[in-house]
Amino acid sequence: MPIEDSVGAMADLVRAGKVRALGLSEVSAATLRKAHAVHPIAAVQSEYSLWTRNPEIAVLQACRELGATLVAFSPVARGFLTSAPPDVARLDARDIRRAMPRFEPAAYAENLKLLAGFDALAAEAGCTPAQLALAWLLVRDEQVVPIPGTTSLAHLRENLGAASVELDAALIARLDALVNERTVTGQRYSAASRAEVDSEEFADPT
Repeated sequence: MPIEDSVGAMADLVRAGKVRALGLSEVSAATLRKAHAVHPIAAVQSEYSLWTRNPEIAVLQACRELGATLVAFSPVARGFLTSAPPDVARLDARDIRRAMPRFEPAAYAENLKLLAGFDALAAEAGCTPAQLALAWLLVRDEQVVPIPGTTSLAHLRENLGAASVELDAALIARLDALVNERTVTGQRYSAASRAEVDSEEFADPT
């Protein structure tokens, strides 16, 4: 289904007063622009964190140009950039991370080596690791709104505290150098998952 047709149908709902604004999820910059030409797109949801930088290829810039908010999901790297990173050996059989290359035992063991430095930077910033990951997104771009998920009231309060964390340019540079797409081991999704999703986001650099 062409994105223009999908957005056109949703635009009819806006005009009918049944929908206030339109958003898209995990689309490429090219698809976003095509959609926006039919009806203004208010938000684009995409995975974005220190260890998943896909939006920086082109989507974030397109959001800036079009005035769309980038809603960053999994901003603490699916629980990895927290005070209690998951124990992959104890993940529930239904946990989606079991099928993710970065959480496969060998890759995960390599990724865990990043945490000592990350925790040290969080301590230097006077915050928790999760707050550091969220604060990085908050200062990254004014178009970005992270949406951390939690089932814990304590974690909710912790996440909200990220808004008060101040990061100087030197610490941000060290953080960027420590955790990025080159230092993280493993792809975001497996080859099978990428084929199933069949998303332009995986390949479209425009």
